[in-house]
Amino acid sequence: MAHVKPYSLFTEFDINLFKAGKHFRLYEKFGSHLVTVDGIDGVYFAVWAPSAKQVSVIGDFNYWIEGEHQLNVRWDSSGIWEGFIPLIGKGTTYKYKIQSHNHDIKTEKADPYARRCEHPPRTASIVWKDDYKWKDKSWMKNRKKHNAIDAPFSVYEVHLGSWKKHVEEDRFMSYFELADDLVKYVKDMNFTHVELMPIMEYPYDPSWGYQLTGYFAPTSRYGYPEEFKYLVDKLHENEIGIILDWVPSHFPEDAHGLGFFDGSHLYEHPDRRKGYHQDWKSLIFNYERNEVRSFLISNAIFWLEQYHADGLRVDAVASMLFLDYSREDGEWEPNIYGGRENLAVISFLKELNEEVYASFPDAQTIAEESTAFPMVSKPTFVGGLGFGMKWMMGWMHDTLEYFAKDPVYRKYHQNDITFSLAYAFTENFMLPLSHDEVVYGKNSILGRMPGDEWQRFANLRLLYGYMFTHPGTKLLFMGSEFGQYNEWDFQESLDWNLLDFKPHQDIQNYYKALNTLYKNTPALFEKGFSSEGFEWISYDDHENCVISYIRKGYKEDENVVVVCNMTPAIRENYKIGVTTKGKLVEIFNSDAKEFGGSGVKNKKQITIKNDAWNGKDYSAEITLPPLAVTVYKFK
Repeated sequence: MAHVKPYSLFTEFDINLFKAGKHFRLYEKFGSHLVTVDGIDGVYFAVWAPSAKQVSVIGDFNYWIEGEHQLNVRWDSSGIWEGFIPLIGKGTTYKYKIQSHNHDIKTEKADPYARRCEHPPRTASIVWKDDYKWKDKSWMKNRKKHNAIDAPFSVYEVHLGSWKKHVEEDRFMSYFELADDLVKYVKDMNFTHVELMPIMEYPYDPSWGYQLTGYFAPTSRYGYPEEFKYLVDKLHENEIGIILDWVPSHFPEDAHGLGFFDGSHLYEHPDRRKGYHQDWKSLIFNYERNEVRSFLISNAIFWLEQYHADGLRVDAVASMLFLDYSREDGEWEPNIYGGRENLAVISFLKELNEEVYASFPDAQTIAEESTAFPMVSKPTFVGGLGFGMKWMMGWMHDTLEYFAKDPVYRKYHQNDITFSLAYAFTENFMLPLSHDEVVYGKNSILGRMPGDEWQRFANLRLLYGYMFTHPGTKLLFMGSEFGQYNEWDFQESLDWNLLDFKPHQDIQNYYKALNTLYKNTPALFEKGFSSEGFEWISYDDHENCVISYIRKGYKEDENVVVVCNMTPAIRENYKIGVTTKGKLVEIFNSDAKEFGGSGVKNKKQITIKNDAWNGKDYSAEITLPPLAVTVYKFK
């Protein structure tokens, strides 16, 4: 005991906030912190373990011997154990050895608040503090305009381990290397944001990072914490926002993780009906416990504050919201009103979003939520959950199903491609073609397209063009932008060798051009979450498999007309209704030869006639290229 000196970073106010579930900066107190006490340098440790009768810090400095450095329990019934160990410092590896009041069970746990972890399969925590000097002041000051809901938002979803590997050395690229290669690529492709699949420390590669054990530590697979900060800095230097996947829904049962932490169900709900996820064989957080809520919200704030993240994409929200999610009758218990909603989760998510937007009003939270739960992306003061955006899973499912059909059958499924507009403005929707759509036998996006090679690439261009002209923000998983043939494999690099072949070069150039069109066309984003930004021209021409619509921005003279021809037939003199006099000018054509298309296009200017059509006062006759989307502006 003499090896540990009494010391605390906690004030009485901290403890009261922690117990009430209202402390949202717990990382400033818990964990390991380099401090100087009575002129002696060392490390302060603090861990929450209310069911413990003894907690020791074990590590390389004491040969991992239990009892050599026992922490002191606080007197205030907070369950916090703490103390100062002199003469150890940065780089010290350690764990907590916990002896429980519960049958004297002993656990050996990594620090839940560790800032750095050992490289898996090793599992110890590492005392760490970096002195990184941020250089993104300009971005942080101005990012509101990049993150606004009326700004272009085109996201490139990335799994860092498999985006590109050093094949010769059979290793991952480091954060430093990615800061060159990935950033340059994303900027060249004109994406506005990158979304990283979870980069918090995780033990098991096949989980892709969705089973976390180190909630406050960037994974050591790619380097040091400050090197990850450097990657973020380089993205910001190039005016690219970074969104982090964040997983508050579940965690693995690994022995060094949060499960059964102090010999009791501390972080997980003690009732297996609420505390165990059958699909993922993982534990579910106890959202009814104040201290757990503080832990999770503190973690969200940590990544926004300490790592300058521009947003959080919250994983598996649907699994959190419903008590009967993936459960049979008898495997779940209704809430106090007899319903299936998890009331503790609802209040937790509201509080999370309120705190995030209070502290970082220029950030975004994005919900991966696949049900019809109402008002996910509406403010909490009107009864919503408070997210900034929600993934539009219905659009994704219907669209991919439609495009997988041979064009000859599409006229029987017109509703599949138009139905999304019936609910498009009920939420702030993001249109996702994510990693989940290119694994487990679903095929790649290109691989789903019907027809010969030319038609498959034409269909892919049409799909992407439809996505970019449909209301909502955009997300595409890596590799899909150049027509990856194979399903995604987290163990392998993307098939960059495909870019030796022209069709893949063409589709990559096409996606780059779409990003450019999107960013330079205010009508495609300024009112992307409002019905004022969209007007149908025709949704019922199922015989020709054509849909047409107007996208609108703040300025009427910047509105654009979009026409999608879902078949390989060229349609000349196709009549569409328009809302104003003048001329139409084709500004984008997915069938252009530069994109690998056949080169069918309209004349430079198309005369608008004083002839009512499609319920509009005027009309124009245009040529529709095969399997193509064309975009027109008024002149």
